[in-house]
Amino acid sequence: MLRVLELTRSLQEWSNGDASALERLTPLVYDELHRLAHQKLARLANRDVMQPSALVNEAFVRLLTGAPVDWSSRAHFYAHTAVLMRRILIDFARERQAAKRGGGAEMYVSGFWDVASPDSPQLDFLDLNCALDELAQVDARLARVVELRYFGGLSVGETAEVLQTSDATVVRGWRTARAWLFNRLQGP
Repeated sequence: MLRVLELTRSLQEWSNGDASALERLTPLVYDELHRLAHQKLARLANRDVMQPSALVNEAFVRLLTGAPVDWSSRAHFYAHTAVLMRRILIDFARERQAAKRGGGAEMYVSGFWDVASPDSPQLDFLDLNCALDELAQVDARLARVVELRYFGGLSVGETAEVLQTSDATVVRGWRTARAWLFNRLQGP
């Protein structure tokens, strides 16, 4: 609990312009971000695309060079960083696809449908991203649930905290969003 309070305080101090807060913050969040990056990359069927450290380092660069954020909590920070990591992977997948003729390849994700089978269906990462963008046009909250749960690795409780809703609402949203995405990605 003390670590969570220290993290939240450091995030708020960083938001208020205290550059030294970042020095205190980095060791507090690096391991967790590395775990999230490893989790994201483990979902890629072709896992050799990027190392977790490279994803974390790029996320840190984007955090430092992006617009200042008024961090409200630890969950807010991890949710924001999850979005950054997703965008980094999308950019990377697009670069790989553009280089396809020069030896690049598509990136696929596995485990989205929670099917624990060696032949569980894999999804093209960019197709999933496109479908998620379409879902956001239909229901932004459902798309955000997927982004936080699947791409961010947040628990139901953490997702509920970020979205300021109940755990039950997150669970229903997760089921609804995955059903919508399944229909969109699998076709009739």
